[in-house]
Amino acid sequence: MENIRVLLVEDEQILAAIIKESLEKRGFLLETAKNGVEGWDMFKTFRPDVCVIDIMMPRKDGFSLISEIRVVDEDIPLIALTARTQAEDVVKGFELGVDDYMKKPFSMEELILRLKALVRRKVGKPGEFRPANMQVGRFTFRHQYLELSNGAEVHTLSQREADLLLLLVQQKNQLLDRKLALIKLWGEDNSLTARSMDVYITRLRKFFREDSSIEIINTRGHGYSLIEHEMR
Repeated sequence: MENIRVLLVEDEQILAAIIKESLEKRGFLLETAKNGVEGWDMFKTFRPDVCVIDIMMPRKDGFSLISEIRVVDEDIPLIALTARTQAEDVVKGFELGVDDYMKKPFSMEELILRLKALVRRKVGKPGEFRPANMQVGRFTFRHQYLELSNGAEVHTLSQREADLLLLLVQQKNQLLDRKLALIKLWGEDNSLTARSMDVYITRLRKFFREDSSIEIINTRGHGYSLIEHEMR
């Protein structure tokens, strides 16, 4: 639970400075943004473990930022900060995917306890545990060891290859959205990162040439699908 990475998106700079100082003294790693636009950019580059997001902000409000984050990451814990007390705002936040709400003013100790509880809950979710070995046709994929093996033959993958293959395996026989994969793996969606992903897809295809039941299909403009055909 040490060195939890927190993204704080808060336009009240005095409050943001107080939160940053308090959390850093307790071992948290913190990055701050003063509006939703900056918050979205920081989210893609900082890769936080948990986000604390104010609802009322200029340029892009907290609800809009939360919606964008949930498109690319369904699991990251999100805490919303608000001075509002209307029940409909709280309901809207939970509908968008907020995990917890804190109403201003609040104590730092309470914030710290809630941050730790949310991160602990995420780590403890059964769905977060990945099997040591994943079968892909005749291959055994071990993500944590960066290995793809076919019997005695073992291919060593780069970290990026392994991460991309993990996304494909998790979406086996379904479309892996191109934009989602780019943001998850590279932090941004542009022509350079898109070409990089194409190169890694080509390298993964070479490995699977040994097994005709496995195919990686490109749906142009949309993404890739790892298809596992039934062998007759």
